[in-house]
Amino acid sequence: MSNASIGTRIRQWLMTGVSYMIPFVAAGGILIALGFLLGAAAAGTDGIHAYDAAKMGVPTNEGGAVTGFDLLNVGNWAFIIFWLGKAAFAFFVPVLAGYIAFAIADRPGIAPGFVAGALATGLDGNPLGTGTGFLGAIAGGFIAGFAALWISRWPVANWIKPVMPVVVIPLLASIIAGVSMVLVLKTPIGALVTGLTEWLNGISTAGLVVLGIVIGLMMAFDMGGPVNKVAYTFGVTGLAAAGAVASATEFQVMAIVMAAGMTPPLGLALATQLRKKLFTESERENGKAAWLLGASFISEGAIPFAAADPIRVIPSIMLGSGVTGALVAVFGNELRAPHGGIFVFPLVTNALTYVLAILIGTAVTALAVIVAKGIGNKAE
Repeated sequence: MSNASIGTRIRQWLMTGVSYMIPFVAAGGILIALGFLLGAAAAGTDGIHAYDAAKMGVPTNEGGAVTGFDLLNVGNWAFIIFWLGKAAFAFFVPVLAGYIAFAIADRPGIAPGFVAGALATGLDGNPLGTGTGFLGAIAGGFIAGFAALWISRWPVANWIKPVMPVVVIPLLASIIAGVSMVLVLKTPIGALVTGLTEWLNGISTAGLVVLGIVIGLMMAFDMGGPVNKVAYTFGVTGLAAAGAVASATEFQVMAIVMAAGMTPPLGLALATQLRKKLFTESERENGKAAWLLGASFISEGAIPFAAADPIRVIPSIMLGSGVTGALVAVFGNELRAPHGGIFVFPLVTNALTYVLAILIGTAVTALAVIVAKGIGNKAE
């Protein structure tokens, strides 16, 4: 990586943080969504959110700690699952910062990176929390990583070298990253995050359709790369910000993100079935796997096709995802789970129209690919 350009290295550092973040997002977010689902079932209504529904009948002490549990009570299970998810989900921003710093400075960067990430969210009620969210975590992760890398290059006496990576570097880099988060980054990034949230909450239906198109284009552009991950992280961060409200624009954005990320592999899989002669034997085999990858919201299933023919494939899948994003916005679908594909469809509001949006986007993608490959390209 030493010979890579600055831009390439920045992408690699960022993607390292994102790759470690996603398991926390997926596990935590899906548990939270299941808590909502079970909580609504326990309350006998679709309109009550998980915390109010699930806490019914759960013995707690004055501090709110659970003191008893009924194995046969759906509300009790909802309460436990919801808060297990909240516990896992709370780490995704610190993990993002921690592993960006790790990618830059190796193990000495992890602790200061996590400190910066925790300050971005105010983890565990920390009064120094900046409220800067994932944007603050990214900035803090880079500051922590470069601070740790800089300190690791200090010339020091041989007797102190063994404790540098264990004590000195994490300590000093944590101070640098923490002070930077609280005194430098809090105001500008916090204002940006607040403005973004207010804009999102005040967006009209027409505006949401435009946002849906933009998110769809981003999700398909590099199929799991940095642009895709920016759109995905935007959706996940909104999901975290929305909390446990009954309904919010952030849930619609998350629904757009997942649907638009599913259609590229699904559309290409369909294209390989409709016009087999336009694809190589290897691509037809990849098409079989792309069905499952697309259904599971793994956009990377489209990469083999895009790598082989980017000029035709990438615009086609962007068109299909843009259509999908717009349709989900029009239908007003909401999703509280950040991952899972078809396995979390029971958690989608108006699931039939959601499936319809994905099917239409899949068909548009497949037809666009077939038309594009048919232009100036002899069928084999």
